[in-house]
Amino acid sequence: MRLVETGLTLAAAARSLGMSDQTLFNWVKAHRQGKLTGADSKPVSAEQMEISRLRAELTRVKMERDILEKATAYFAKASS
Repeated sequence: MRLVETGLTLAAAARSLGMSDQTLFNWVKAHRQGKLTGADSKPVSAEQMEISRLRAELTRVKMERDILEKATAYFAKASS
């Protein structure tokens, strides 16, 4: 945030931080709207981190299942 506010272009600031332009753009936008919380915000508990990880894993597994169901239907139809 400070790099962009001091006059550095968004692309140059993102490149110097090793992050994507879009991510930094989203952070700058959220900061300007007052929606960005800093490091002083409430820390995330271990349980919340585990819940987030499990939700992401569940989403991935559901997607894999759907792909396998479609592949099974395709090959069953092709063999008959």
